[in-house]
Amino acid sequence: MADAAALPSSRTAEQRDAEQQDIAALAKGGRTNFFGFLLRLGGTAPFLFIAGRFYGVEALGRYASALVIVELVSQVCSLGQRRGLAQRLAEDAREETHSVADAMTLSLVVSLLAAGALYAFPAPMFPSGEFNAFDRLLPFAIVTNTLTDVALAALAYRYNVGATVRARSVVEPWTQTLAAVGFLFVLPAGGLALSYILAKLCALVVALVPLFRSYGRPRLWKPNMQRLARLALTSAPLAGADMIEWGTRKLDIALLGFFTSPVAVGIYYAAQQVATLPQKLKTSFEPILGPVITRNLKERNYAAIAQQVCQVGYWITAAQAGIALALGIPGKGVMGLVGPQFVAGTGALALLLTAEVVAAPAVVSEAALIYMARMRNLYISLGAIALQGALTVALMLLARQAQAGPLQQAEAAAFALAVALALSSLVKSKLLARILGAKITNLRWPLVWAAAPAALVGFAVKLLPEWLELSLGIPAILGVYGFVIWRFGFGPEDRLLFRKQRAVE
Repeated sequence: MADAAALPSSRTAEQRDAEQQDIAALAKGGRTNFFGFLLRLGGTAPFLFIAGRFYGVEALGRYASALVIVELVSQVCSLGQRRGLAQRLAEDAREETHSVADAMTLSLVVSLLAAGALYAFPAPMFPSGEFNAFDRLLPFAIVTNTLTDVALAALAYRYNVGATVRARSVVEPWTQTLAAVGFLFVLPAGGLALSYILAKLCALVVALVPLFRSYGRPRLWKPNMQRLARLALTSAPLAGADMIEWGTRKLDIALLGFFTSPVAVGIYYAAQQVATLPQKLKTSFEPILGPVITRNLKERNYAAIAQQVCQVGYWITAAQAGIALALGIPGKGVMGLVGPQFVAGTGALALLLTAEVVAAPAVVSEAALIYMARMRNLYISLGAIALQGALTVALMLLARQAQAGPLQQAEAAAFALAVALALSSLVKSKLLARILGAKITNLRWPLVWAAAPAALVGFAVKLLPEWLELSLGIPAILGVYGFVIWRFGFGPEDRLLFRKQRAVE
């Protein structure tokens, strides 16, 4: 990759116009997916309530432990194509439908093999050794989940992020919630597992319909094992980065499953599900950020990439900080909605929300690094997850020696995650800055100006009864934070996120 110093000293009017349209496209995708985030929140919260209140914390813990393995294998089977497909579509001289067909075929073959193996040997999914015949069916969701990821990546290349919203934020969470309710009356023993499988199947159908409408059938295409093998080999570094990035959010649950009880895992899982809702804001920009970056890479416009990474990073950090304050300060009430037992996970919730905020720079930096410094990005990710694993085990063992309970060990795991993500963010943003020859940062002083009064409001509403703390406190915290950020922290380009732009419609 050429040095960033080779950039031309000035940009043409056409380049500047293209860069503005890129920012507008990112804003449009962010708006669409932010709406999807709200819809997903509306679907996920009832599921947690139903799972915690009616299926029980122990069943939720077993389900969470199994999902760690199922979703990890699903990440491997996608072979990095959720982000790498955009680059292949941009560079492959063949018809786009052929590239998409290769990607779907490769993922189908790999996921079928993986699902069969995990069904035959289910022990890794259930470290406690407790499961039933319905739980054992969970690996079959690997196939549908993997194919959905690839289909949505192909649609995102054509700037169709609405399909992602419909599949992941509407159909999937609401299908799972409604199915979990239905199975309570029919097959309560398999309700959590079967509702998950059904939700993934419905999401795949919703993704495939627009995929065929957009790309059509792959005419004159035939599968070629050598070509698919080369595709798997070239996708390996990105697949590793995807797996590790996802693994940092699940390693803590996996270790808790081995070191503590299903009850502790269930409580921690509920806290993690609440805390990682803001994470969807980061992934909201991935489908549209990938194509924009790959186009600028072809034009060697590194200045535009730096601008886009910083802009999206600031949007994400600003939104996540506000959500972290709104959910973290009244954390006891938020966890209490899932069930009385879950209030004990409030400390873990606060640490996990902090971890999501500090992770934002790593995510947006990685969006460019996967194309510009693939192997170095992979090595940093490996170092981060190794640090997280070592720190988690060390802190949990120390907690055991201090005779701390399982939930204190869970808080230690959340703290280790926050430390690992913070260091990863620092290193990745510095690496990208050196490659691009430009400063990469998501932090601005208005974030502090907005957080301070919002925190004061939050601690004031904690004096109210719990139902008022949640119903009035959360909107009040978000309102104060949002007003200060909008008034003092958002310039013209920042406000594009909330304005429709005809140029990219």
